[in-house]
Amino acid sequence: MKTVFRALLGLGFLLASSASYADDQFEILVIATPSKYHYEYIPVARDSIERLAKLHAFHVKWTSDPAVFDGDLQHYAAVMFLNTPAEQLSKTQRDHFEAYMRAGGNAMIVHRAAIIPPNDWPWHEKLVGRRFINHPMLQTGVVTVVDKTFPATFGLPDRWIWSDEFYVTSNPYAVRIDTVLRVDETSYDPTRIWPGQVAKPMGKDHPEAWYHRYEKGRVFVTLLGHDPEMYRDDRYLQHLLGGLYWAVTGLGQTR
Repeated sequence: MKTVFRALLGLGFLLASSASYADDQFEILVIATPSKYHYEYIPVARDSIERLAKLHAFHVKWTSDPAVFDGDLQHYAAVMFLNTPAEQLSKTQRDHFEAYMRAGGNAMIVHRAAIIPPNDWPWHEKLVGRRFINHPMLQTGVVTVVDKTFPATFGLPDRWIWSDEFYVTSNPYAVRIDTVLRVDETSYDPTRIWPGQVAKPMGKDHPEAWYHRYEKGRVFVTLLGHDPEMYRDDRYLQHLLGGLYWAVTGLGQTR
């Protein structure tokens, strides 16, 4: 009798597990590789993103190892580079990711992942849509919503007080992007930078989040996300979720 009970109990767990897995709408790959200034965020971000996944019925494959790009990427609905230096990928790993995007894969780029040494991987700079120049010291400023119709802005006020490294970028490849957030340079000092460096204002057009299509996929980029505590902020997490939702599905825009 005990043997039968144990068998039924095991079957129940198996069916429950299978049902739970079947309910996942899609799977994403999140690569979060530590770098010199970005490592403490990893456990905080992982906990928050996995909670979002449970709440919204998708599955997260979380890794810090670029070797994941040696394998098959095609079953991932999107690949999220979370503060991960793209230059850490080998030539073969880069080729695999390029093939993934050319086959209709999607990407999400968060903060440090938008930085790569100029001309190290031009394809990646075009994927991001902008080239990183530098950033002033972390400051509190006002982030403004440009596109209220895009899911990554749905949880945000029109003017949002936020403290971050407001990256300065350029556009050497003339990539067209659709901006969803800008930072108001009159709300902080864009020239405040470390001795020996020079920071120049970008002016009114200073994008902090955007989207575009690249190869055969969708790309969402947010330059926000420096401090670990940001990954506990509900508005920031809604920003990430909205960008991910669009990258995966292409849905949600109200225009």
